[in-house]
Amino acid sequence: MPQWLQWSLIIAGLIAIVLLAVFIRRQTGLLSENRKRQAKAEAFQTNRRQDMIRSVHVIAMAVEEDQIEYSEACLRLKGLLDHIAPELLEQSPFSVFQEVHDQLQHMPTHRARQATETKFVDKMDKERFEVEQKHADAIRRAATAIRHHSFSG
Repeated sequence: MPQWLQWSLIIAGLIAIVLLAVFIRRQTGLLSENRKRQAKAEAFQTNRRQDMIRSVHVIAMAVEEDQIEYSEACLRLKGLLDHIAPELLEQSPFSVFQEVHDQLQHMPTHRARQATETKFVDKMDKERFEVEQKHADAIRRAATAIRHHSFSG
């Protein structure tokens, strides 16, 4: 084999090694960046979940101390539990949150309520108060239970 061919193959091999080393370094950097991004997203989700759990406890305490309307508490608790522990909404005593939500979900809230005719709002309020009265004991028991529930995961 001629010497010029040997040198050409050695140079080609060295170029291949350098290119592969650059590629590996770049891939390692991308992998490291993805891991950091994933860890940051996981930390965000963990913090978000903890914030939701704190909100559940605060709303439950507000129910126990009669600082919130039961209907509003049920709607908020159902929404939060949908994200942190949806299986609880099917279990006693927590199923009352789902039940009240289902009975009240057709009612407008916030701006839609403000835009609704007063007579209709009064009729809805009467219906809402009846639902609250019917489920008051179950809501209080469920609020106490959810406040003492240890959310895992």
